[in-house]
Amino acid sequence: MNASTEALPVAVIGAGPAGLAAAAHLTGRGITPLILEAGPAAATAVRAWGHVRLFSTWSELVDPAAEKLLAPTGWTAPDGTTYPSGADWAALYLQPLADVLGDKVRYGATVTGVSRQGRDRIVDADREQQPFTIRIQNADGTEERIPARAVIDASGTWSTPSPIGGDGLPALGEHAAADRISYRIPDLTDPATRARYAGKRTAVIGSGASAFTALAYLADLAQTEDGTRTHATWILRRGISGSTFGGGSADQLPARGALGLAAKAAVDNGYADAVTGFRTDAIQRDHDGRLVLVAEDGRRLDAVDEVIVLTGLRPDLSFVSELRLGLDERLQAPVELAPLIDPNQHSCGTVYPHGVNELSHPEKDVYLVGMKSYGRAPTFLAMTGYEQVRSIAAHLAGDQEAAERVELTLPETGVCGGAGLFDEPASAEESGGGCCAAPATLTIGAPAATSGGC
Repeated sequence: MNASTEALPVAVIGAGPAGLAAAAHLTGRGITPLILEAGPAAATAVRAWGHVRLFSTWSELVDPAAEKLLAPTGWTAPDGTTYPSGADWAALYLQPLADVLGDKVRYGATVTGVSRQGRDRIVDADREQQPFTIRIQNADGTEERIPARAVIDASGTWSTPSPIGGDGLPALGEHAAADRISYRIPDLTDPATRARYAGKRTAVIGSGASAFTALAYLADLAQTEDGTRTHATWILRRGISGSTFGGGSADQLPARGALGLAAKAAVDNGYADAVTGFRTDAIQRDHDGRLVLVAEDGRRLDAVDEVIVLTGLRPDLSFVSELRLGLDERLQAPVELAPLIDPNQHSCGTVYPHGVNELSHPEKDVYLVGMKSYGRAPTFLAMTGYEQVRSIAAHLAGDQEAAERVELTLPETGVCGGAGLFDEPASAEESGGGCCAAPATLTIGAPAATSGGC
C-alpha cells in the first residue's frame, strides 16, 4: 500500500458499541476513522431493543479508550455496578461518544458493497496496493464511493434474524404468516405491542437469553389485570436438561443467570408450557386465522395467536462478497476464531479473548468485529468486541506487540449447550462434570496496567 493510500481513513461500518469503540481506539492511535452508519443516530440497532435490560453492568459496557475520549467533555460514567437498558446504553454512552467523534460519523449511509479499487475478488495483480472502495447509498437515495485504507465491519447481525425452520430455512408458510410472527423481544410497555400479546396464547421459539426474556415478560403480563389468560408455549428443538436454563445462580454475570431462573419460574408457575424436541417444519392457519405449528415428525401444536421467533441471528455477508474472506463453513466466523466459539465443540458458551490474529482474513486489512465476528455463534459480550478493536487498531498503527497482547479477563458465561448441541441426550453437567459445574474466571495473558478495568 502506497503513501497516498495510507493517508486514507479506516472505514468503520456501523456506529454501534464495537464500531464506536474501534473509532475511539483508532483516534487514540492517530489514525482517522470514518464511521458509516445506516441509521439516523448512533446505535440504531441497540435502540431497537432499548426496552431490554442488559445482563452486563456499566463497568463492562464502557470501552477504556472511549472513556478517555469522553473525559474532556465532562462526561461521567454511570454507576458501574448497575445494569442499563439498551436505551440507557445508547443515550448515556454511545450517542455521546458518537457526538465526540463529530464529523467522523456519517449517518444515513448504508454500505451496499466493499471491494478493492478496480479489482473484483478474482484479480490478484497489485491487489494489496489498491485502496478499498466502499459503495454507499445515502438517506436521500444518492450513491457514492468512498476510498479507505482498511475496513472494520462492525455492522452486527441484528438485521438478519434466523427463521423458524429447524433446518435453518423458513418454515413452510412462515412468510405467509408474517402478520402474526415477530423476531424480536416484545416491548410490553408499548400499548399497541401490549395489546397484541395480552390475553393471547403465544409460541416462543428459542433457547437462549432472548427467549428467556420473552418468557419472563409474558409471565409478568399474565399476572396483571389486563393480561389475564396470557399464556406462552415455549418451543425447544432439544430436551430440557440441567443446562437448559443457563448458569443460574452460578453465572458470574448474575443478571444473565437470573434470566434463566425467570424462564424456569414461568414454566414452573404455569404461565408457560414447554414443548421439547420440536423442530418446526410448517405453519398453518386454522379456521380462525390462528397459527398451528407442525413439526418435522408430524406433531401439531394447539393453535396460537402469535409466534415470537428467537432462534438466533446471522451475519449479512452480501455487501462484502467481493472481498476474500476466510470464514468457517458452519459458523460464518473467521476460521481462526471459529474453534474457540463453536457450540458444536464446547458444552458451555465460554467466551475467549482474541484479537487481530484470529480476526484476519486472506484479504489484508479487512476485519469483521463485534457480533458479526461470531457469525452464527451465541454468547457474545461487549467486552470481547472492545478487546477485538483495541488489538486491530494497534496492528493498523504498527504496534504488533500491543496487538498480540491480551488485555482482558472474562467471566464464565454460564450458558451451556449451544445451538449445535440440541441432539445430545445429556450434557456434561448432568454427569457431574462440565465447564459450568463451578464458577470460574478465564484469564489469558497478563492484563496491561492501562486496561482500565475493561
